[in-house]
Amino acid sequence: MRKKTTTLISLALVAIITSSLSSFTKPTKGLKDYYKKYFPIGVAISSHDMTGENSELITREFNSITAENSMKMGPIHPFENVYDWKVPDSMASFARKNNLKFRGHCLVWHTQAPHWLYKDKEGKTATKQLLLERLKSHIHTVVNRYKNDIYAWDVVNEVIADDTSFYRKSPLYEIAGEDFIEMAFRYAHQAAPKARLFYNDYNTEQPHKREKIYKMVKGLLAKGVPIHGVGLQGHWSINDPSRAEIEKSISLFADLGLEIQITELDVSVYSGAEGGRIIRGKERKEVEPFTAEMEEKQLQQYKMIFEVFRKYKKNITGVTFWNLSDRASWLDGRGRKNYPLLFDKNLKPKKVYYEVINFKK
Repeated sequence: MRKKTTTLISLALVAIITSSLSSFTKPTKGLKDYYKKYFPIGVAISSHDMTGENSELITREFNSITAENSMKMGPIHPFENVYDWKVPDSMASFARKNNLKFRGHCLVWHTQAPHWLYKDKEGKTATKQLLLERLKSHIHTVVNRYKNDIYAWDVVNEVIADDTSFYRKSPLYEIAGEDFIEMAFRYAHQAAPKARLFYNDYNTEQPHKREKIYKMVKGLLAKGVPIHGVGLQGHWSINDPSRAEIEKSISLFADLGLEIQITELDVSVYSGAEGGRIIRGKERKEVEPFTAEMEEKQLQQYKMIFEVFRKYKKNITGVTFWNLSDRASWLDGRGRKNYPLLFDKNLKPKKVYYEVINFKK
């Protein structure tokens, strides 16, 4: 009898110790908690992120989400009289269920736009009037559907040219000139007067492009266009941009009275200005290791970046990472495996994660 009793007591003690260790090692705070007094911390997600371990990581670490692709015009409005609401609706539900803020991305973009947008019924190039009517219908329909869920929209995306031209020579610009930019903001404001409306672009820290964006936004404000902020995408790398250039960009747009959001943050482990350009047609899939040198350089870059963000907490109203973990990043599509985020392929925090949260609260 004594032996059985001793065995039962031993098993009970093991259970208690195991439970205690489990409670001790389980994270009790996430990025959102460390930055509670600063700004929301968000993440771009796809449909598979809303279940299982990805979902658990999102709800523990973040308090805002953005649809990575499913709300762009092509996926959500593939044909003129057809909308695909399945994934966006599920994201809106996921946000409500988990008390997450929801950013809309994006209403007008030359890439991932449906082919029907630019052609009339005879297959000829659409007129300016027809294009604007279609944009209005699209924006009103989408924004109205989510006006109680989405608090901020990337209304217009990437219209400034990277070369010496001012505007990108996209089909949108070639048909409607610069007027489609102004009208997109007006249409979005009509549909959801309380939503915060952003212009979103990459390489906003490169002086020649920054100045063009500044000139465009200042001109829109002078016309009374309802634009509330600028999204600095933040597709950066281990050596670019510098602290000074990030600060210049934040200060420049903040001086116009605009909100700043970092909308698509990642830090490539490869040198160079990553920007927002996807390299097409690259077949090779190199899987290089995440080296100690990469790790240290990325850690220092992220440390600097978040020091700047905290410094400008009065101007920054949101920071969103572009993808959840190194398991799958849009940068992998550039021809080699990248490791641009705070969580590794097993969804565990990397060293850089602790550098980002290690600051005087």
